[in-house]
Amino acid sequence: QLSGKWFLVGMASRCSYLAEHSHQLEGTMMTMTILDGQSLATSTFRKLDRMCWEIRQHYLPTQAPGRFLLKGEGNCSKVDVVVGEADPNSFVILYYQKGRNISVKLYGRTSLVSDAVVDKFEQHVRAVGLSEDVTYYFPTYGGWHMVLRETRV
Repeated sequence: QLSGKWFLVGMASRCSYLAEHSHQLEGTMMTMTILDGQSLATSTFRKLDRMCWEIRQHYLPTQAPGRFLLKGEGNCSKVDVVVGEADPNSFVILYYQKGRNISVKLYGRTSLVSDAVVDKFEQHVRAVGLSEDVTYYFPTYGGWHMVLRETRV
């Protein structure tokens, strides 16, 4: 149900890099593909330093439904990913936890979501002890997807 194209709408995180560079946020799109009926392959496109970058990741299934493990390089680089809430036609809220650090991301099928969905996202953010001062919303204009559309025409 989560397969397809998703736009990163908002993110809550205590990440210092995000706080320092929040004025440079660009539109970000992720494509999810279900592999072998359980694991997720993601391909995220984002603009950085005027170039379009693709980041590929593989989310491994766990015993619990809606929970995945994202393994990085080395033993200490694993991230637990949990689907907090989803309507596969419009939005998905994902939790990312690495050690004690937790982030919450809101993805939409379009770069604009309803106020009701934003309210749900903000409730999830508060539920994990994050606040609006570490919540960031991504622009709905520009970004890499506009550049790709122009070059494909």
